[in-house]
Amino acid sequence: MMAAPLYEIRDLRLSFPDLAHKPLFGAAPRVEVLKGLSFDIQRGDVIGIVGGSGSGKSTLGRAMVRLLEVDSGQIRFDGADITHLEEDSLRPLRKRIQMIFQDPMSSLNPRHRVGTIIAGPLQLHGFDQIRERVDFALSQVGLPLAFRSRYPHELSGGQRQRVGIARAIATEPDFILADEVVSGLDVSSQAQVLNLLERLVRDMGLTLAFISHDLSVIRRLCQTTLVLHHGEVVEHAATEQLFGNPQAQYTRELLEAIPLPELSPGWLD
Repeated sequence: MMAAPLYEIRDLRLSFPDLAHKPLFGAAPRVEVLKGLSFDIQRGDVIGIVGGSGSGKSTLGRAMVRLLEVDSGQIRFDGADITHLEEDSLRPLRKRIQMIFQDPMSSLNPRHRVGTIIAGPLQLHGFDQIRERVDFALSQVGLPLAFRSRYPHELSGGQRQRVGIARAIATEPDFILADEVVSGLDVSSQAQVLNLLERLVRDMGLTLAFISHDLSVIRRLCQTTLVLHHGEVVEHAATEQLFGNPQAQYTRELLEAIPLPELSPGWLD
């Protein structure tokens, strides 16, 4: 018998006010960004979420981790309906659902040292042995313990992203959403961060949703791939199947538009 999915998304809809066309009097018209999305994420899966600019990738991710409120539909996490949970009820789940942001400089408080940044979620959720957990998280992402006393501006882009990953894994979550986390890094740093994520998924038993516009990265890292187009799911399949035999016309266009290098088995080693 197949285990229940970790995430179940059903008919998810989300819209934003169109302030550019707001009349002088009355409410602004709304633009629908997510248009009835439905899919599951299995436990232990590494799912790539891909699509062109404006496809709704990041909006979907933020809705899944409840940083955005949806208009309608259902989000179930580990069997519980979290769609409209109040923050007080949602707080115990926050330690199980973490996010790594695209720009670590905007998501890491520049006034805080690295140790304080990683300790923040641990203190919020009432963990004990904070210092030991911070040190363990740093070791897990390959940063020296001396980095506890550094500020974000003293780190390279790749190091800052590792701090973001350390903060995300410190609470031992079940699910991590990574939103374009390597897009601002050089090729060498990209490979190191991706290799790190691949190891953490394996060692910690994580479920990972990886949002990216880089199809070569999706192909290397992800077991399944979800393709979005104008806020709709046009294809959801095993990654190799999707890349080898895409069923949707938009998926074929996406693959044809972006050259895919041949990836050797040791590409990230």
